[in-house]
This record gives sequence, structure tokens and C-alpha cells, in this order.
Amino acid sequence: MLIQEFDVMDTAEASDLVRSCADVPGWVGAVVAGRPYDDAQHLFARAAELAATWTELDVARALADHPRIGERHAGSGESAAMSAREQSGVDPTDADVQERLAEGNRAYEERFDRIFLIRAAGRSASEVLAQLEARLANDPVTELQVTAQQLREIADLRLRGLFT
Repeated sequence: MLIQEFDVMDTAEASDLVRSCADVPGWVGAVVAGRPYDDAQHLFARAAELAATWTELDVARALADHPRIGERHAGSGESAAMSAREQSGVDPTDADVQERLAEGNRAYEERFDRIFLIRAAGRSASEVLAQLEARLANDPVTELQVTAQQLREIADLRLRGLFT
């Protein structure tokens, strides 16, 4: 998509597009309200600047639109399609990986009371598992910061994917 197309979309359509990158209503609204953008790079920079202010509630809201690592997204829209592409490095037929992910997800959710999230795009299953295991040692404040950063990276990759 060209930035010029995004700039002239109606607000609802543009909001739906941005929301597929991260379901954070204030961020979506501000990104859309910032139109027109000089070019895609300005859009990416503004979106990143706005994402840096995400709160714990924003993170929780955005996490609700993400499946557990190793599982499929329950939806069928653009966000679900992006999620499937991002997790392509995790082989759903590898029983050992699936078991280790399930165990790690359970331990993570017990410790932090939310799903484990990582920018899976470009990472192998072994890298994802190593990060999951390492992040279990984080304290809750640090882990919230790491999760928020992973969400920002996912949102940035998804946004860039829409415009390149």
C-alpha cells in the first residue's frame, strides 16, 4: 500500500488497518489522526514515538489480540494472518517443541498472569524457547517492560509490512 492511499482512507478503514498491527485504541487513534504523512518513514517514526508511551493497560489490551506462542490466532482477519506468518518458525508438527512451548507458556502465565509474547518473526523455535526460559527469571516490572518492547517491535514490523 502507498502512504498516499492510507492518507485518504476513511477514518474507520484506516483505524482497522492500524489496529491489525496493535490493538491499542489511543495509539490507533493518534496514528490515524496524524495523517497525512509526508512518507511512510514519517508514519513509522510517529507510530514508534506513540508506542513508546504505552501503559500497562495498553499492553494488556494488545496482548488480548495475540495467541500463545505455538498456537493459532482465534480470529480470521489481518491480525490473524500476520500472526500465522510471524510464527512460521515454530513447527506445529514438532511434538517436542509443542510440549516445551506448552510447559513454558503455563509456567509463564502462572508467574506473570498473562501470555508470553515475543516477536517471533525471524526467530527459530529454539530461539523462542530460549527466550521464554530466560524471561521466566525476570521480575514482574522488568518483564512488563520486555513484553511492551516486544509488542512495539511486532507493531512496527506489521506496520512496515503494510507499506512495503
